[in-house]
Amino acid sequence: MPNLILIRHGESQWNLENRFTGWVDVPLSPKGVQEAKAAGEKLKSYKFDKAFTSKLQRANKTLNYILEASGQTNIPIEYDIALNERHYGALQGLNKAETAKKYGEEQVHIWRRSYDVPPPSDKTDLNPEGISESLKDTAARTLPYWETKIFPEIKAGKNIIVAAHGNSLRSIVMHLDNLTKEQVLELNIPTGVPLLYLFDKDGKILEHRYL
Repeated sequence: MPNLILIRHGESQWNLENRFTGWVDVPLSPKGVQEAKAAGEKLKSYKFDKAFTSKLQRANKTLNYILEASGQTNIPIEYDIALNERHYGALQGLNKAETAKKYGEEQVHIWRRSYDVPPPSDKTDLNPEGISESLKDTAARTLPYWETKIFPEIKAGKNIIVAAHGNSLRSIVMHLDNLTKEQVLELNIPTGVPLLYLFDKDGKILEHRYL
């Protein structure tokens, strides 16, 4: 039976500094490196046929550490912007606690966790194009990629690992678990913890759990 491992990158430097990251290409923190290596140790008994990841280094490095630790550095890897973190708009680079003081904790929670409310899209040095994405916007690129690139591999019987980001993975988990917009508000995916989905030969989910 094919299996899927979803994993959010290890702690990044801006996770450590409590800053909104989005598409800013920050590195893993030392703790994040250790989380990635520990995930690789957990996954030694799993054999992957292919890996998918985003275009951002914190996810790429996490995947590399996992494949090194599990002795699987020779599998094909597909990199795609479709799996990037959601774009946090004008919030990118800002401290989360300071932003909550400015706009209120409830408003910031809505920006971070809601399904269809995007952050402010003002142009900034870290967002000169004024881009901003809600989870709904993120799902509009992750789910077509899931349906056309990742899920067909699983239906073909292959074991897959996807190393991505909190919100790109939230959109996929929302789809897989049939979560409502209200339920996804409370969904948080921890850094560096493998999430296993086991499928039958027809692509139906048999079980899912954190490892």
